Amino acid sequence: MKSPVFTWHLLMPRYWPIWLCVIPLFYLLSRLPWSVQHRLGTALGRFIYKVIGQRRRDTETNLALCFPEKSAEERQWMAEDVFVQGGIALFETANAWFKPKTYYHRKVTIEGLHLLQAAQAEGKGVLLLGAHYSFVDLCGLLAIIFFQVDTVYRPQNNKALEYFIVKRRLRIYDYQIDHDNMRLLIKALKENHVVWYTPDQDFGLKQGVFAPFFGIQAATLTAPRRLQKINDSVVMFIHFRRHPTLEQYEILITPPLADYPTDDVVADATRVNQQLETLIRRSPTQYMWFHRRFKTRPDGEAMPYPKKKRHLKQELAEAATQTKENQ
Repeated sequence: MKSPVFTWHLLMPRYWPIWLCVIPLFYLLSRLPWSVQHRLGTALGRFIYKVIGQRRRDTETNLALCFPEKSAEERQWMAEDVFVQGGIALFETANAWFKPKTYYHRKVTIEGLHLLQAAQAEGKGVLLLGAHYSFVDLCGLLAIIFFQVDTVYRPQNNKALEYFIVKRRLRIYDYQIDHDNMRLLIKALKENHVVWYTPDQDFGLKQGVFAPFFGIQAATLTAPRRLQKINDSVVMFIHFRRHPTLEQYEILITPPLADYPTDDVVADATRVNQQLETLIRRSPTQYMWFHRRFKTRPDGEAMPYPKKKRHLKQELAEAATQTKENQ
C-alpha cells in the first residue's frame, strides 16, 4: 500500500492538538515499561468508568442483556474491567505504533496457524473474521509475527489523525481497506490475501439481517457471505487474548467454516454470531462492550440504551418549538 499523501491542509490550526499533543504523548507512553503502563492504564480505565456516564451505561446495558445468568455485582465488576482493559489498551496502541516489531516476538503464542497456512496453500483469499477487542491496534502487530494480513477499518473523522494512524499502520498491514472501499477489498481477496474483517457492529438492516448474538436479536452484517464468493475465499475466525497481568498474548485461529455460505442468509449470520460469541466468552471483558451493539431493534421493540444528551436536547427543542406553534 502506498504511503498517504501529506498536504499542507493538515497543518491548519485545528489540527495542531494532534501534532503537538496527541502524537508526542503516544510516543512517550510507548517508552514506559510494561509494569508502569499496566498500572497507569488500570487507573485510567477506572477513572473513565466513573466519569463517562453514557459509555458506562451502554456497557452495563450490554452486559445485562448478554450475561443474564450473572449477578448484578458480577456484571458491575465486568463493566469496570471493560474500562480497565480499555485503559491498558491505550498504552498497547502506543506500543503498536512506536515499539519495534521484534519487541513482541517472545510475548505471543499462536494456535491454529497450520490451519491458516493450509487455507493459504489452496491459492484462494482468506477472510479472517474477528471481533473488536480492546487492544485492536496491537492485534495486527501480533498477527504479522506469523502471517501477513490486510485490515478493513473505518477512517477517522479528523484528517490529521487519520493521516498519522494510516502512516503508522503501514508497518503492519499490506492493505488498509476503508470499509466503504469494496473495490480494494475484492482486489485483496482476488490476490489471495488474508483479510481481517470484523462483522460485530450494528450498521443497521441495509447491510444486514437480524440474527441472535448472545441470545439477543442483533443487526448482523451479511457481507462475509458475499465476500466468500470472491475467489471462493476460505472463511475462518481469529481471537486475541491478553494475559490478565503479564505482557503475554495468545492468538487462536479456528478451522475453516464448512458449508458456508448457504441459501439461508439468517442461518449464515447466526453461525457467524455464534462463533464470535464463543470466542468472546474466552475473555469477555477484553471485548469492546461500550458499542451500542443492539441499537437497531425489531419493529415495536424499544432500543435498550438510554437516550444520548444531544438527542434529549433535540427533543426538548422540538417540543418547545411545537408548544410555541400551538399557542
